Amino acid sequence: MLPVFIDLTLDDQAIELRSFFKSLGAEISEEKSPKGNEDDLHKIIGVCDACFREGNEAEIEGVLNAIVSMLVLIPVERAENLILAFSEKLTKAPGYKLGLVTLRVLWLLFQSLDKRCSMRYHVYYHVVQIASKVDQVRAVFKDVDSLKQQFVLCPPLNEQMQKLLRLLHEVLLASKQSELAAKVMVELLGTYTTENASQAREDAQRCIIAALADPGTFLLDPLLALKPVRFLEGELVHDLLTVFVSEKLPNYIHFYQNHKEFVHSLGLNHEQNLKKMRLLTFMQLAEGSSEMSFDTIQQELQLEPDQVEAFIIDVLKTKLVRARMDQAARKVHISSTMHRTFGRPQWQQLRDILFSWKQNMANVQEGMKSVVAVQMEMAEAKKIMT
Repeated sequence: MLPVFIDLTLDDQAIELRSFFKSLGAEISEEKSPKGNEDDLHKIIGVCDACFREGNEAEIEGVLNAIVSMLVLIPVERAENLILAFSEKLTKAPGYKLGLVTLRVLWLLFQSLDKRCSMRYHVYYHVVQIASKVDQVRAVFKDVDSLKQQFVLCPPLNEQMQKLLRLLHEVLLASKQSELAAKVMVELLGTYTTENASQAREDAQRCIIAALADPGTFLLDPLLALKPVRFLEGELVHDLLTVFVSEKLPNYIHFYQNHKEFVHSLGLNHEQNLKKMRLLTFMQLAEGSSEMSFDTIQQELQLEPDQVEAFIIDVLKTKLVRARMDQAARKVHISSTMHRTFGRPQWQQLRDILFSWKQNMANVQEGMKSVVAVQMEMAEAKKIMT
């Protein structure tokens, strides 16, 4: 059902809203427009921000919801400019409390519009803008799949979706939702084709920088497969990504020594880069080892002797490697590690593991059949004896 917050006709609602805003000192007459409800709404929306100066959030929300109730009763093809103007007004509400109010109002407008209405995209874009101001983005965005479901009956144009994903990426990064931001950026880069991948240079570089800077992102290999990222091959930013994907700590140090200014121009912190590269290098070393001595770790990762144990603890906290530290023997016993890259060798290894598991299950099944057969024979023999 459409939300109606004042049990009046559209004409009466327009007069009441005009009177209310007039009482707040807004430049609007109390008389209804002879041009009809759309002109009334145009003038009401033009001064609706006058209520932001009032201190009663509940009253403000009620008034703004009344405007929503009028908007959704006007045919969409005649209400497009009104919806845009109203959405833009609400994004300018000052302060946290008013931000929460306008977020609820605009979210209600979004939910009230027909799911086949193209204006839902524009309202949602403004919803995200407000949500970012009040740190409530997760209230309106769960994940990429849920976002697509919101627009399944009226998908935005490709350029519109790119604009929205770009905004979501920025907002999620600002709210420290780095993992989700990375998924949004990958989705954004996936909207480019081979033909227009060259247009995504800025997005691709932003994606790489965000992934490298994020202390919780370690699986970087998938980025290399994205068309816009592949378009950057031969450039320094792509070379740097390749170092983080498959090279070891000395390779990064060599790159940094030759391109210090470039690394800093990207906004990357060298010390944080070193920390991440040490973790990635350790993962790579752990892939082929069941144990590793403190001396090896110290040498390979260029650590001081008193830094080794703290580093191992940091590794275990990431859960990238499952291991046990033996301080007495000055060793680390490794049980498993996440692969830095997942190419053909890793798929082959996974295939072998699954095949071995299948064989073991078949052996268990045959063993169970034998046990059941023996029990049945014993039961039959017991019957004969009795």
